[in-house]
Amino acid sequence: MAASLERRTGAVGFFYWLWDGVDRTIFTAIKFSFPARFVSPFGFLGMLTFTVFIILGVSGALLMFYYQPMLDRAWDSVQFINDEVPFGFHIRNIHYHGSNAMVLLAVLHMYYQYFSGRYKIRNEVLWMTGVILGVVTILEAFTGYDVIFSERAELAISIAASLTTSIPVAGPTIRDAALGSGFSDFVLRFYAQHVFLLPIVMLGLMAVHFPRFLVFDVPMVMAIGGAILITGGVFPIDMGFKFEPTVPPGVTVPEWYLTGIYAFMRTQYDKFVTGLLWPLLFIISLVLIPFIDRYKKFSWRDRPLITAFGITSLAQIMVTTYWGFYISPDVSVPLVERLVIDPIFFYSTMILMVPLGFGFTYMMIKLANEAERKSKLAKSTGPKKVATINLSEKWINWLLVALLAFQVFLNIAAYNAALIGMKNISLFFVGIILLVFAAFFHIYRYALSQEKSAPPPPPTLVQDEKPKLAEPVSVEQSKLPKGDSLPEGKPEPKELAPEVPTPKTQADLGVGADNNLNVGSGDLNKP
Repeated sequence: MAASLERRTGAVGFFYWLWDGVDRTIFTAIKFSFPARFVSPFGFLGMLTFTVFIILGVSGALLMFYYQPMLDRAWDSVQFINDEVPFGFHIRNIHYHGSNAMVLLAVLHMYYQYFSGRYKIRNEVLWMTGVILGVVTILEAFTGYDVIFSERAELAISIAASLTTSIPVAGPTIRDAALGSGFSDFVLRFYAQHVFLLPIVMLGLMAVHFPRFLVFDVPMVMAIGGAILITGGVFPIDMGFKFEPTVPPGVTVPEWYLTGIYAFMRTQYDKFVTGLLWPLLFIISLVLIPFIDRYKKFSWRDRPLITAFGITSLAQIMVTTYWGFYISPDVSVPLVERLVIDPIFFYSTMILMVPLGFGFTYMMIKLANEAERKSKLAKSTGPKKVATINLSEKWINWLLVALLAFQVFLNIAAYNAALIGMKNISLFFVGIILLVFAAFFHIYRYALSQEKSAPPPPPTLVQDEKPKLAEPVSVEQSKLPKGDSLPEGKPEPKELAPEVPTPKTQADLGVGADNNLNVGSGDLNKP
């Protein structure tokens, strides 16, 4: 083993010591890759999901300092965090929008792996644990927004209680274990599930699901964090209405990742079938996809049936999600009638989307194959050079200075907005700060890659552009005045070879009989 003579001191030495110690633990089998250039974020959506999970863990731990998991204090404690605790508004918005971001990233990650066929390269276990991890992620987010105990949370709790009760045989037992015997037990039990039980399950699944090589792109991580903060600044989450048992609840819907199931339940068909059986069949079909897919190739164009199933499922998820949000605006109709969805119309639409999804997939595959054929043809006949944007060193320096100045301005603006009570504006500015930092880091990384890249080779001369030697001049031509030529009729004399300088004689060297003959070649260069 080679030993390094370089000593690292201070913070750098401590970092390397810590990293070397951690590398001897579980990280021995996991290698992190920090790309030196921009790479597509689709390849490491799982890593971004895990990063948001860390953000949720930190922000949730801070919220635990003031939250009180009791029936009569839960909503009031969250209101105190939101209005009175310093930066409590910011932490709560980060936690809420981070949970939505984690669910969205998990869904995008799953479908990217699905359409790219990554589960085919002996990754069946990774795929199965990933699907289960997505379901647990939704349950974690569900229990999180229920512990506030608002009217919206009460609706979600009632739906969860009715669904678990509808399970044959074990339903009442599961309901009592998860929700307790009534509202007095539910807050504490959901709180325990949200902060301890479900995160433990998620960490266990992540330990199995994580691949051996992880891509950690710093600018992209900063950009995701900035997007969460900007969303919190533009769409600050409100408190809603506190649930009062004596007050009739208003019109509300669950979170977007549950409105699809809510739409099925609003058809007033059997709760177990609509709320549990259909989602369970969908999850089982996703888990079994690696064993059903027998195509030899990975591209979605070469797996038409699997691609058609994925497109159809996406279309049904989007339609049912939108349908779950829709409530008739006619206030003259009773609330129950406004919430009911016509089952014939609803299920007819769902069934009709199956042939439409398969037909759309077939059309996509035909168009993609035709586009690939045209691109290959254009590549063989068109120009070979690809247009790129290359920034000079001067422009890179100016961009870095401009981003640094903008960063200073944003820090001052965010601090000033926090002082004068504009909480959402300060949260928005902090999100912009993270985005600017991501751009700064990316340009700096680009400059380093440009510096390390080899310079272009010098231009080579084409064969027709070789320099021509000067034509030899005869003695008589050299004696003629400038501009004159030999008289007509006189034969041109033979060309003389160019003069070769004769070696210097002894007199030329300044060496005579009286001079020292021991003169070396090195002495000739002396003055």
